[in-house]
Amino acid sequence: MNAEVLAASHEIFRRKARTFWWAGLLLPRAVRDDAATVYAFCRQVDDAADESLDNVYAKLALEALSNEVLGRAEPRPLVAEFRAVALRRGLPLEAAAELIAGVRGDLEVVRVADDAELVRYCYRVASTVGLMMCAVLGVRRREALPHAVDLGIAMQLTNICRDVAEDAARGRVYLPAERLRRAGVDAESLVHGRASAERVARVVADVLALADSYYRSADGGMRDIPWRFRPAILVASRTYRAIGVRLRRTSSNALAGRTVVPWPEKLAWGVRAVGASLRPAMLGLTPRWTHDRSLHQALRGLPGANP
Repeated sequence: MNAEVLAASHEIFRRKARTFWWAGLLLPRAVRDDAATVYAFCRQVDDAADESLDNVYAKLALEALSNEVLGRAEPRPLVAEFRAVALRRGLPLEAAAELIAGVRGDLEVVRVADDAELVRYCYRVASTVGLMMCAVLGVRRREALPHAVDLGIAMQLTNICRDVAEDAARGRVYLPAERLRRAGVDAESLVHGRASAERVARVVADVLALADSYYRSADGGMRDIPWRFRPAILVASRTYRAIGVRLRRTSSNALAGRTVVPWPEKLAWGVRAVGASLRPAMLGLTPRWTHDRSLHQALRGLPGANP
């Protein structure tokens, strides 16, 4: 284990993933180390796209990462540590490849046609991370993976609703064109700052409702997470969902600025999440939830999806 890489990974985890870092404090040290390494790798993938002013360079950087992850090129220290975690934990490198493919799509003009395209995008940039974390946490039951996929989708939908204004400033519109059209808005007016905040808010409210359906499904797989790790994932889920709850308090006006959940409120959600981990359904004392296959109609053939 490279101590320098590990220390840097923990610092990235602490600075750039406040919700997940806080939840990660509930994990044993060895698991937290591997989670930090996975997060730092995923952040490097994101940063290759988000922090480059040159799309050609960014695409080359992502291609280099893909080759290193898949063993086609000599890995840099962080990628080498990530591959070591993958070997140690049985982490699917296909998920990492899907993540890179999803982030590569952000380098083009981002317009999303409909819910199916939106769900596929969320899978690639977020559910893949959930599948990797399942390996880190020792989730082995195949039937649990679709629920993990759903948590990633739900969280990314929350991200999209929170960041509508920031994404539009970058020329990216993730809200589905089909929903925008029904609300009387088009993507170009959103990018150029001419869209009605009230009409955009209607779309945001609908996408938050869609996220809620995936959050509910995600709960069905929590019992398959080893009990000592379950509270951490529930804390991450509940505190992230709280962003949508708080956004709704402002009538889902995502153009008013980024919604932030204050620490006292986040702590309250965390306490509720720990309590939820002790409910009969989470302890395996009630029948298992049957995963709703309709949630994955757009994901056929992808790793971890319910076919």
